[in-house]
Amino acid sequence: MELTIDYKPIIIGILLAFVVLELLIGRFHNKDKMKRGDIWIEVVGTISLFLIVSPFALYATPVVLEAVFPGSENAWVAFPWWAMVLILLLADDMTQYWWHRACHNIPWLYNWHRAHHSCNYMGVRLTYRNNFFYFLFIPSLWTGAALLHLGFGPVYAVYIIVKQSVIFGAHSTIKWDQKLYAISWLKPFTWVMQRTISTPATHFAHHGLHKEDGVTNYKGNYGNLLFFWDVLFGSAKISQTYPPEFGIENVPQKNWQHEMFWPLVRDPNETVEVDPAASIGSKPAE
Repeated sequence: MELTIDYKPIIIGILLAFVVLELLIGRFHNKDKMKRGDIWIEVVGTISLFLIVSPFALYATPVVLEAVFPGSENAWVAFPWWAMVLILLLADDMTQYWWHRACHNIPWLYNWHRAHHSCNYMGVRLTYRNNFFYFLFIPSLWTGAALLHLGFGPVYAVYIIVKQSVIFGAHSTIKWDQKLYAISWLKPFTWVMQRTISTPATHFAHHGLHKEDGVTNYKGNYGNLLFFWDVLFGSAKISQTYPPEFGIENVPQKNWQHEMFWPLVRDPNETVEVDPAASIGSKPAE
């Protein structure tokens, strides 16, 4: 089964569409909340994923698989499409859920993900805002490349376009779900929707600054495409409102080079790594 859809330009096009929409409604720049280095983290993170890490994974994975399992190319091409989708949800989306969850609960791994939360705003611009090594070691990138090699091409292309669209929408300040909650006859639909896919309401809660605001669920709401994993594994907090503030509470600010390339680059003022779990849900000392 040959890859019939070049998904990368489509994904970039959808990302740019969200950028344009946020520009039109005046919610893209966030100049009043930006800190020094924010733009570099976002630009370098996006470039690192698209031009370095992703091409490397797509090249290296087939080489390794063929070395270990000769003749494995297209070995699973005869699988029905629904079986491919199910395998992708488990091998790609569920593994990303657990990777994301691990990065919030294992202190040294948190250094690879803190860049995604260190900004004080939301928006599609921070979708790929992450440490270089967060992307390099993210399991879903490698399992996806493996499944492409095994023959999931066309199904993977549609799957990844849908997944990235949901992720863009969950980060975007457009808040496409907001008006749906106000329509009474849509309540059965929105009830199911919020427990199935990531939405701005549930994902904004993951980026909230203060647990005491009643909405923030920093140590939860880890889902990327499916929010169902949070429901299934007990990390879900479902709300139809949005946190008033975003960022990381009680964790010292680091320079952008540290956030992008730790542990190769460290903040010169760094002495002891902070366990983020110790700060969650507490207010700054007065």
